[in-house]
Amino acid sequence: MRTTLTASIAVAVLALALPALAGPPFVCHAFEIGPATSLPADSSNWLTVRSDYDFHRVVADTEALLTPSTPTIVRMETLRRAALYASLDRTVAQQLIAAMMLRVKKAEQGGSMATALFDAGYVVEALSEIEQFGNHMKDLAGREKTLAGLTRADEGRAMIQKSLWLKPSDATMEFALGLLSRAPENAAHFNNARRGAKQDTLLATNLAKLDLQ
Repeated sequence: MRTTLTASIAVAVLALALPALAGPPFVCHAFEIGPATSLPADSSNWLTVRSDYDFHRVVADTEALLTPSTPTIVRMETLRRAALYASLDRTVAQQLIAAMMLRVKKAEQGGSMATALFDAGYVVEALSEIEQFGNHMKDLAGREKTLAGLTRADEGRAMIQKSLWLKPSDATMEFALGLLSRAPENAAHFNNARRGAKQDTLLATNLAKLDLQ
């Protein structure tokens, strides 16, 4: 009962915060990444997962794709796909979280802490959304049981907020937080994202795709 109530509240909150968008924001909407390389995807459905891809490889493949030069919007789409693949198996989901958190720990000794925190925060938030919405969306049915207890509410958001604090010039991080934030806070993040999109074609494309330009 408590799990169902929590998920119902989450649905209601997201509906209020993001009236123009449907479903969990870090999972339901594929981000446009142009010709950039990402995990294999099936563009014929919003889940994008392909049955011929061995999802047990997703952790290693994801880490290989997340280079220091990978644009934030490409990171978002890669991590979105990674979370959807990982949500098929609890062990793989645990490995994906652990890998992202290890990157944060390594960044403490040298590296981009902002990027590591963003990546970890995105994965945690996306898996949390899949767990919350498993009881409400047919395409995610059953995954709430697979992922039960792996993440905590708002844990991913907190990491992404810290990543933006460390890298305040990243307009795509503003975009990501806008997708997660409650109104009117999301308006401020989207306004910052729109300003940054003047110099970022991919970000501008994604704002337009979600009718947020």
